[in-house]
Amino acid sequence: MILDGREVSEKIRENIKKEVEYYLQRGYRKPSLAVILVGDDPPSLVYVGNKRKACEKVGIKSLFYHLPYNTKLEELLELIAELNAREDVDGILVQLPLPPHIPMQEVILAISPRKDVDGFHPENMGRLLGRLEGGFIPCTPLGIDLLLKHYQIDLKGKDVVIVGAGFIVGRPLSALMLWRDATVSVCHIHTKDIKKYTTQADVLISATGVPHLIRGDMVKEGAIVIDVGITKVGNKILGDVCFEEVKEKASAITPVPGGVGPMTVTALLLNTLQAYKKNVNKG
Repeated sequence: MILDGREVSEKIRENIKKEVEYYLQRGYRKPSLAVILVGDDPPSLVYVGNKRKACEKVGIKSLFYHLPYNTKLEELLELIAELNAREDVDGILVQLPLPPHIPMQEVILAISPRKDVDGFHPENMGRLLGRLEGGFIPCTPLGIDLLLKHYQIDLKGKDVVIVGAGFIVGRPLSALMLWRDATVSVCHIHTKDIKKYTTQADVLISATGVPHLIRGDMVKEGAIVIDVGITKVGNKILGDVCFEEVKEKASAITPVPGGVGPMTVTALLLNTLQAYKKNVNKG
């Protein structure tokens, strides 16, 4: 079974669009998302473009702030402070990675938790770890969770192995999988024998950005395989998973592209809608 992120995304986005229209018909303003890009990193330009197009299609206003590469931290923090204070801005997204002279954590801390639609602020991460409702779940983990739910894949008691322990995907995803009552193992660059873990996984999720890291002999027969990686090699887009090898053994697998990527953007739209509803209904 191919876990089709594009198809699932379209269904969720249709519902988001209807919900936005519901508010507009009642005289409310449009939801809005402010996107900040520092520099001209080519993949980031593509990602920002995709996010802005997706916003416009569901009725979310997209505000774009494209800053030069040599922008100082103080200038970026000043812009974030202005956006935090604006009542007509529901969500703030700073596209990562940032240039090396700008510390990511300082930028994340500067964004108001109620506008942190990426879900990276410590308050939102803490809510995720504490299994507390009301925060924002980081977009890629949330997108994966929505994809699994759509295909009615129950994780209760399943052995879930996540390859990659990064701040954006691996760590928050491990917490979310624990929410779903899975038994979770997280492998990383210092794991001695990754294959020992992956061959035991009922659900294998790879988020390393290493093309074709996961080969057919690393996957258990009948496993569900989620490929988060996306790397451009020449003219090809490759995932972490060697699709042709692994599809012979997996019972379900995500393609690259068209799997997790669209779900990540859809999760961003959902988080922005959530922020908007809190904002307009707070009175």
